[in-house]
Amino acid sequence: MFSVLPKDCQIVWVTTRGASFWAVNYKITVQPLGEETEQSYFMKVFLHNRGREMVKAEYESTKAWHNVVPGNVANPIGWGELVNKPGRWFLLLEFRDMADEMPPASDFIAVVAAGHKASVSPTGKFGFHLTTFAGDQANDNRWCDTWEAWFTRAMRNTMEAELRVHGPHPELEALSEKILSRVIPRLLRPMETNGRKLRPSLLHGDLWHGNVGAEHGTGVPIIYDCGCFFGQNECA
Repeated sequence: MFSVLPKDCQIVWVTTRGASFWAVNYKITVQPLGEETEQSYFMKVFLHNRGREMVKAEYESTKAWHNVVPGNVANPIGWGELVNKPGRWFLLLEFRDMADEMPPASDFIAVVAAGHKASVSPTGKFGFHLTTFAGDQANDNRWCDTWEAWFTRAMRNTMEAELRVHGPHPELEALSEKILSRVIPRLLRPMETNGRKLRPSLLHGDLWHGNVGAEHGTGVPIIYDCGCFFGQNECA
């Protein structure tokens, strides 16, 4: 952690800022050498057995969203392994003080739309350059030429995960196959045939009200806990 903080800074105090099933959050306040103003950072320590993958994915995802809407996503500072706790991985970001309320829907939607419009897939395809996560569920982000291919694979992975957790379910398995082989092609394929082309947009990947807040004092929408991939913009 100290390797990604300002050089020669002194830690003033550290306090917890909530937790999830697989991470604990902290606010770290430091006093940089030769400066009068303190600086604060947000640190997330992953407790999951896939912590290294998850922290790297969130760092890369946050960086991608910060690049397109910098005022609405905390700047990611760095990530790494805790020296005194091997196997525990941390993510360090700038601290954005958030109020206990949601931003106005119109302001929030405008930020999401701006991110979609400003982003450009580096390959022109659908996917991402590494596996990302929605919670602790991994997204298979290998690049696909079409949105139908990416979405079908994601749905199949979700259905298979459901069966692994709850066991065999003949009705669900029959319905799943029909959705994959009939419903998805009928809904999505027309958008990418006869000269039509979907433009991949950068998506948050885990966008729900628990991953959105309003900055204290300004009301600016803040988006966090990103698990990005490039997809069709209506997926969000």
